[in-house]
Amino acid sequence: MTTNCEPVEAETSNRPRRPDGQPWAAGTWPPPVTDAARTLLGALLGDTPPVRVRLWDGSTLGPDSATRIVVRSPEALRRVLLRPGQLGFARAFVAGDLDVEGDIFAALAVREAIDTAPARLRGDLSATAPAALALLRALGPRPPALPAEEARLRGRRHSTRRDAAAISHHYDVSNDFYRLVLGPTMVYSCAVWETPEHTLDTALDRAQTEKLALVCRKLGLRPGERLLDVGCGWGSLLLHAARHHGVRGVGVTISLEQAALARARIAEAGLADAIEIRLQDYREIPDGPFDAISSIGMVEHVGRAMLPTYFDSLYGLLRPGGRLLNHGISFPGDPAGAHRGRPQLGPIPLPVGPDFLRRYVFPDGELHEIGLLTTLTQAAGFEVRHVENLREHYGLTLRAWVRRLEENWDAAVALVGPGRARVWRLYMAGSALSFESGQSQIHQTLAVRPDHGRSGQPLRPRYDSPTPVEPRTPAQGRPTT
Repeated sequence: MTTNCEPVEAETSNRPRRPDGQPWAAGTWPPPVTDAARTLLGALLGDTPPVRVRLWDGSTLGPDSATRIVVRSPEALRRVLLRPGQLGFARAFVAGDLDVEGDIFAALAVREAIDTAPARLRGDLSATAPAALALLRALGPRPPALPAEEARLRGRRHSTRRDAAAISHHYDVSNDFYRLVLGPTMVYSCAVWETPEHTLDTALDRAQTEKLALVCRKLGLRPGERLLDVGCGWGSLLLHAARHHGVRGVGVTISLEQAALARARIAEAGLADAIEIRLQDYREIPDGPFDAISSIGMVEHVGRAMLPTYFDSLYGLLRPGGRLLNHGISFPGDPAGAHRGRPQLGPIPLPVGPDFLRRYVFPDGELHEIGLLTTLTQAAGFEVRHVENLREHYGLTLRAWVRRLEENWDAAVALVGPGRARVWRLYMAGSALSFESGQSQIHQTLAVRPDHGRSGQPLRPRYDSPTPVEPRTPAQGRPTT
């Protein structure tokens, strides 16, 4: 598994050692280290953490809960001391110094305490400062090596070369790994659910198929039309559009592994004469016009500074009367203006520096507020016709992905290694909670390139499925296929 990102070097000599120079064996740390760790954990997580915390020696903090946060090594505390907040805890989790036994969603109830941990560390220096010194004295002054899964990008931000490196870091990990998590539809974006049955084996597949159908309905695809899918992933939308709507499609991606599998799937489906997959940046597409453009889960990678270029490029690739469906994650606005000078994720100020998602999951990724996206869409010349928020749907989708990852954990680790599997478990569970709490949103925005005032849209469009799925109760069992 390779990427175009500069890896973070692991220092094999950078391990805590006993006074005789030998490394401490697991679980044999001296009592002062354990005492210091307990003091620091109390400051970091508060006096009453929401779940049980167990240290390497078997001692515990917090209530007797089915879910446990396991601190396997004091290295976890050193990582957190060096970077208090979510990034330090995330590094400890990815490195395996900290683990979760049980429900990852229940464990993430500690996020609120973690966000306020720096203030508590500073608030009682008479206790935390000696504990920190004792811990660092035992472990040594040098910081632990960063997990290899942490990315460093080089070059100008959002240049084509650097964007390719960022995409490769996230998507060129293993097609087989993504198949374990996503299932046979190979759709890596928010599904559309008729009923919240994410625990059923086939529910996610059905919901993803409905999302593909919804995109096609909103675009009003007709036989013979030419569809451009920007950031086409593994080709799932193009396959659906060609099979069910008779379109001719072009998909572009800058992920080598996505392009290879998309081409193989299209050939296997016998649609190579109808669909072309290109390894190409959206800024380099030369052969418009297209009748319709879909961009699903792509705008998050574009960056604020490049949004005008992004929408201008798509406008130039559409024929007059052509349709654009932009599907992307966003964050809520700040209508009261309380944080006008600082970007917000709902009520939470965004970190000043790169956080866990930017370092481990989506390097250079940026979320934008839907009002800004709508404004820039229309500034490029489009007319926005319909906006739909699918926030609750993404929470269900992410929970289904987490369930599939955990059910296939050993296979996932064999494919991508324990560190990267941990990254995916943490980021997907945390993202699900963000959507469920309203701290993150996702919108589908339908726009048209006007044709002398003609939009080509029906007076009262209806995008609901023509054959809606009737809700079922758990007693009705699994759906038949």
